[in-house]
Amino acid sequence: MNYIIFDLEASCWLGRPPHGINEIIEIGAVKVNDYGEIDSVFSKFIKPTVNPVLSDFCRKLTSISQGDIDRARTFPHVISAFMEWVGVEEERYTLISWGKYDREQLGQDCRLHKLDTDWLDHHFNLKPAYRYLKDLKEEPGLKKAVKMEGFEFTGIHHRAISDAENLAKIFVKYFKEWPLG
Repeated sequence: MNYIIFDLEASCWLGRPPHGINEIIEIGAVKVNDYGEIDSVFSKFIKPTVNPVLSDFCRKLTSISQGDIDRARTFPHVISAFMEWVGVEEERYTLISWGKYDREQLGQDCRLHKLDTDWLDHHFNLKPAYRYLKDLKEEPGLKKAVKMEGFEFTGIHHRAISDAENLAKIFVKYFKEWPLG
């Protein structure tokens, strides 16, 4: 089984997005094997098609530049490479995110580009599972949870690959305790 710890960044604005849609602009993921070991990492920028120019707010929040996006491939190309890296054809994977947003955004972008979404059914939301595991009243944000576990948050917050790598620390720490069976 491959456990795909992933995070996304999407185009964003203060207020409502133009044309009413946010699109994925970065995907970062860490592949963890059956032994709780990190096997590989996936990190790509994605060029949005509906709103190809990033807002000032988005560039500041994510530290992703317009140049990063302009040099990137579009969603269908990147998601195809991601699905191959995940091993979707073998169906021995679980997508794991911190919250439900990332899975929903992936589904929205797949539908936008008229791509299959069935592969997203293999998803596990770690945020409520963590709350339950730690017997917390509320679900903490990722950065807070990382610090609660005694880890240093490394990389840049609101960058998909950094958030995925930090989430992987929590996932691996409690590897045998998640209800994934």
